[in-house]
Amino acid sequence: MAEGAILAYRQWRLERRMFWRNPTAAFFSFILPLIFLFLFGAIFSGDQQTLDIIVPGILGLSVMSTTFNALAMSITFLREEGVLKRIHGTPLPPISYLGGVTGNAVSNAAAQVVIVVLAGRLFFGIGWPKDWVELVVFAAAGVGALAALGVAFSHVIPNFDAAPAYTNIVFLPVIFISGVFYDVDTAPQFLRDVAQVLPLTHIIDGLSAALVTGASLADHAGDLAVVVAWGVFGTIFAVRGFSWQAKRD
Repeated sequence: MAEGAILAYRQWRLERRMFWRNPTAAFFSFILPLIFLFLFGAIFSGDQQTLDIIVPGILGLSVMSTTFNALAMSITFLREEGVLKRIHGTPLPPISYLGGVTGNAVSNAAAQVVIVVLAGRLFFGIGWPKDWVELVVFAAAGVGALAALGVAFSHVIPNFDAAPAYTNIVFLPVIFISGVFYDVDTAPQFLRDVAQVLPLTHIIDGLSAALVTGASLADHAGDLAVVVAWGVFGTIFAVRGFSWQAKRD
């Protein structure tokens, strides 16, 4: 057990170095959400009501980008390039390898949470989070659910060339429907109905409560339940559909 944890940690360190040596991956999964944050922050500077919506929304977007998108593309690449197959044949325990890969995505998400919270405090008039426990709970639940869904979604991507198209056909509609850039309650009824099914809507609601409104965790227990349910769903299909072999094999 201890040896497996040590190997996972070493793999995580390697993944961190490889991540920052790939400027494209670093930009799209880590830097781009921050560009959105400061771009919209500049556009709506002085409109505190809108900033109170934008900052939690961008935080939700950041979590999805660094978990769902990153893992869907990463697992597809590793599978289709035969890396998973080769790793499976080495003495490195599969759980340690996958733990390192997933830990890299979780580390990026955690860094995004810290950066957005600091930016909200220093530049966007949000102040410190009203409920730190609620922030940690919803951030952790969101990371877990979206990471599991990312791995599960990788199973339907046929090859790495198709990965950007497959992930964006989910990512882009979800961030717009879920109210990243606007108050979802002002959307047409049919969009609100769709939004209530999506996990990102409930993640943003919980993050907004923690950062802005101060509504308690008990008030958002329903949101947390939806996120956890999506996490369970994603985990089941991530495990059941996982393959070490490339699809073309």
